[in-house]
Amino acid sequence: MDPFDAMSPRKVLERVSTLLGCSQTSNEVATYLDNHDELKHLREQFLLPKVAELPPSDLTLVDGTKECIYFVGNSLGLQPKMAKKYIDEELDKWAKTGVHGHVQGSRPWAWAENNIEGLMANVVGAKPEEVALMNGLTVNLHILLLSFYKPTAKRHKILLEDKAFPSDHYAVESQIQLKGYDPKRSMLLMKPRPGEEVLRTEDILDTIEKEGDSIAVVLFSGVQYYTGQLFDMAAITKAGQKKGCYVGFDCAHAVGNAELKLHDWGVDFACWCSYKVSIWGLLTGWWGHNLKTRFRMDNEMDLLPGISGFRLSNQPILLVCPLQASLEVFAMTSMAALRNKSRLLTGYLECLIQHYYNKDESQPHKPYVHIITPSHPEERGCQLSLSFSVPIAAIFQELEKRGVACDMREPNVLRIAPVPLYNSFSDVHRFITVLGSALAASKELQQ
Repeated sequence: MDPFDAMSPRKVLERVSTLLGCSQTSNEVATYLDNHDELKHLREQFLLPKVAELPPSDLTLVDGTKECIYFVGNSLGLQPKMAKKYIDEELDKWAKTGVHGHVQGSRPWAWAENNIEGLMANVVGAKPEEVALMNGLTVNLHILLLSFYKPTAKRHKILLEDKAFPSDHYAVESQIQLKGYDPKRSMLLMKPRPGEEVLRTEDILDTIEKEGDSIAVVLFSGVQYYTGQLFDMAAITKAGQKKGCYVGFDCAHAVGNAELKLHDWGVDFACWCSYKVSIWGLLTGWWGHNLKTRFRMDNEMDLLPGISGFRLSNQPILLVCPLQASLEVFAMTSMAALRNKSRLLTGYLECLIQHYYNKDESQPHKPYVHIITPSHPEERGCQLSLSFSVPIAAIFQELEKRGVACDMREPNVLRIAPVPLYNSFSDVHRFITVLGSALAASKELQQ
């Protein structure tokens, strides 16, 4: 049987365990899924640290020669093996050819990023001409908001999540102030319903319908960094544009995680990409000038059309190299295939957590885990956000001691992100065992 078909993760696990004649929690299930994983070879494209190489590891508790359990790819992914080779090539070219590296070699520094925009476009569901690789996240947010946020007395609000990533929140706050408005009046922050932890799509759409005439820009995450919720970007875009709003997304946690179709959805702008640009960017730079006439140096702006006109300067070649290495791995498969594996991988993690660590009323003193990420596979990416009945800092520390790389987000969440590019089902099974040890150790520390 093909375990990566369209069935729900729970049904897949039921069928596999029945086929094998074992419990769904058995390591045999993880081994079977790994053996039938057509993407397992992609793991070989990355450098996976050994447990002993992670600074927090306590080698009295764990075998340092084993590969670590790396579940923090939503914060920093593993290093592609080709990254060092590409960087070394450019350092060698610099050493041997000096300034000629700007226009020579497989990655001429003057336009190196242009050569990989097609690869990036495939990942986000865009056309190559709609993608520009430039700057950092916050800089790009500011550049885009400077152009798309055009407040008026009637339409001056920006709609975003109440607990948006700080880059988004601060950028929106400062852009509103820059345009002479008061963030207390112009920042429209959406909170989940009382007693709930994630936003309902119907509530987002209802807010846009009711408040849309006063909203200039709708700016949401693709995947909410804290809860792991994957927003319905297509529905939000359609609703916002229907009310005359510009709609944009911070895709920092969604790119390479969810299957994006930013072009088909008609998104007005997003980090890394901009669509249907019909306005002149308020900030222009030399690298927004047409490449064919850029070096005439006549200071007569020949602005590139679309997103390319938003470029400010050339990208550092040593940053282009690891990005190229990463995007080439994505090009070995498809986002649809990665997403299929991700649904099952994250679903497997969810099932095991619920089996072993759900709240048990018959054992009131047993530590338990609560998953705040939506349970529906289509409403999340490759991340589960976990809260605990015991202090989270101690659990995080005990996991790190045992060779698990994850991250803690205040006030009370551990983000566990099994990435389909390089994580295995055996990684998940191993993590569940280590989590039990961490919970037991943290409980002992409290006594």
